[in-house]
Amino acid sequence: MEEKKHIKGRGAQYNPHNKFKKDMYGQYHVEGIDEWEEENKKTIFIPSLAKTLVHKVDSPDVGMGYSANPYQGCEHGCIYCYARNSHEYWDMSAGLDFEQKIIVKTNAVQLFKAFISKKNWHFDPIHLSGNTDCYQPAERKFQLTRQILQTALDYQQPISIITKNSLILRDMDILSGLAKDNLVKVFLSVTTLNEKTRLKLEPRTATAQQRLKVVAELSAHGIPVGINMAPIVPGLTDHEIPVVLKAAKQHGAIWAHYIIVRLNGQIGAVFEDWLHASYPDRAQKIWHSIQNCHHGKVNNSTFGERMRGDGKIAEIIRDNFKLHCKKNKLNLIPFEYGKPDRNRNKSIQLSLF
Repeated sequence: MEEKKHIKGRGAQYNPHNKFKKDMYGQYHVEGIDEWEEENKKTIFIPSLAKTLVHKVDSPDVGMGYSANPYQGCEHGCIYCYARNSHEYWDMSAGLDFEQKIIVKTNAVQLFKAFISKKNWHFDPIHLSGNTDCYQPAERKFQLTRQILQTALDYQQPISIITKNSLILRDMDILSGLAKDNLVKVFLSVTTLNEKTRLKLEPRTATAQQRLKVVAELSAHGIPVGINMAPIVPGLTDHEIPVVLKAAKQHGAIWAHYIIVRLNGQIGAVFEDWLHASYPDRAQKIWHSIQNCHHGKVNNSTFGERMRGDGKIAEIIRDNFKLHCKKNKLNLIPFEYGKPDRNRNKSIQLSLF
């Protein structure tokens, strides 16, 4: 059998079948299809007029009440990304399509402004990147995130952000303005300090060192910042907990959180294919370690348990993370959002008329 060629710069190595489609196609005989799309085609951006942008988050264990995502799909290509499955609702695949076909919500800023302008809105914090990274490469061109942040600053809307991209430093002026009134906090996702591992796990993201520099830069400008070691892949990255947390503290992080990888929906098939291609000598060990954390499966949807896992390996990870947070004096300072200036908000809304 011919060895499958690795698609450089991509996490997923194929497109699994969309569960909502009855029919499927594939290249079984070269002569059977006149034209065949190359798997390694360039990223395309698909403009879309969204109906809504800000959504209430009902899940009790994700740490956010509302989220907003100006993009659907993500070019970062993180192989473990839980958001991959959402691409199936757009008639695409959770695999390569998720990384290569990015939906741009061109009316995102207008929708955001309309939402926070409602009379009954209580200015609860809104999280950017609840589904896909708001600072992914598309943002450099479309600048939707920057415009949303500027709107948040104008209206005194509290914001939280999580990202893997150093592009966030572009918006230091707006973030600093929000931070003056305690209206923003930022988390950098740091999964590994090993560059070889990072390139396989998250092929189009900023390096770990770049992310730590972002932490330091944000901290230096008075912007509350932490790191999220998410996900931890048992058998692959769990041994890095001590060094990641130490580095985070040294660069100015105040908080640190973690999630154990869970492979829901089509992500299981995409991840398993990637795992055997990337770590053939350790694939079974890593796969079984993940299963050990989820009652013999690679996913557990039980609220309160799905993020932290269960079993001996999950317990070791939990204790190790807690120990090194304590050693590095992380998670000692609680964060409270400042109260928005209601009069300022009213004056802005009146000026629209």
